[in-house]
Amino acid sequence: MCNRTWDGWLCWEETKAGIISEQNCPNSHEDFDTSEMAVKICSDNGSWFIHPKSGRTWSNYTRCNAHAEHGKKTAMNFMYLAYFGHGLSIISLIISLGIFFYFKSLSCQRITLHKNMFFSFVLNSVITIIWLKKIAFNQELVLRNPTSCKVAHLIHMYLFGCNYFWMLCEGIYLHTLIVVAVFARKQHLMWYYLLGWGFPLIPAFIYAIARNYYYNDNCWISADTSLLHIIHGPICAALLVNLFFLLHIVRVLITKLKVSHQAESSLYMKAVRATLILIPLLGLQFLLLSYKPAGRVASEIYDYITQIFMHYQGLLVSTIYCFFNKQVQGVIRLRWQRYRIQSDGGLGSQSFGMQSGHKSINGNSEHNNLESR
Repeated sequence: MCNRTWDGWLCWEETKAGIISEQNCPNSHEDFDTSEMAVKICSDNGSWFIHPKSGRTWSNYTRCNAHAEHGKKTAMNFMYLAYFGHGLSIISLIISLGIFFYFKSLSCQRITLHKNMFFSFVLNSVITIIWLKKIAFNQELVLRNPTSCKVAHLIHMYLFGCNYFWMLCEGIYLHTLIVVAVFARKQHLMWYYLLGWGFPLIPAFIYAIARNYYYNDNCWISADTSLLHIIHGPICAALLVNLFFLLHIVRVLITKLKVSHQAESSLYMKAVRATLILIPLLGLQFLLLSYKPAGRVASEIYDYITQIFMHYQGLLVSTIYCFFNKQVQGVIRLRWQRYRIQSDGGLGSQSFGMQSGHKSINGNSEHNNLESR
């Protein structure tokens, strides 16, 4: 019988002779994979295995960092994915915001919600890049543990929540517009501002207080804490509410399409199109990836998928709700035609026709604005 022993990293219980004892690798080293197993052999003579070179008892930790180099490469790939994704998101979102602000004919309440949601994505992308570049991969700063890095983490969590609650605002607005059908009356946007910018402050500050008292690690950089549920819980609730809105909206749209006596193919195409437009808006892709699979390869594939969804969401939202927007394409095409006519010096009846067309766009109702998407 091998006696109970401590090897400096793990405590090994009493083990029968001829038995191999295994336990999960410790988390005391950055490059150790805790899902792998450390091994210690109890020899047939009832003593722990002695390494022939050192002449001392030896525990086998080689499997703990067998994939360390691959893990570092994967971490670097994730970092570059994040930089590239958030960089593209910032560029596309700023261009989209410029279009929404420049073309006054696009102004309506739903575009105002778009602007706020896009702005929250811009801020989140900026703070994410700062967090990764200046803090997460800066070991010297993490060891110094200044208050500023914890404040940056708090801002990151707040803006992360804002993204999802502005998605919820869009879902509530769409549900009110399509299901309740109040096209003639404007909605009070103040409640949307309070929900989108104000409500995420509550879980963010509760999280900060709890983290300070119960898991006050350096720069709050560790994600291995259940306190993150304070942030993730309200976000999941917002996603579930948006799931209800999506299903209800799709049901109403399908009913309206049936009443309009469209051809069957057209009916399904429009329903699918509406669904595909709403899914990225309401963030349902994260509900489809709620459970992380076991196994190193499956887990890595999962991580790549979630990284792409998380860091490229701003690009996806701006593409669908601005660049693929028919009304946006229409006003840009109109402005380009006007520019060409003015450049050619033909400002006669054609220019008047352009102005008339511009007025007709200004006259679009909120309902038409919605249907152009």
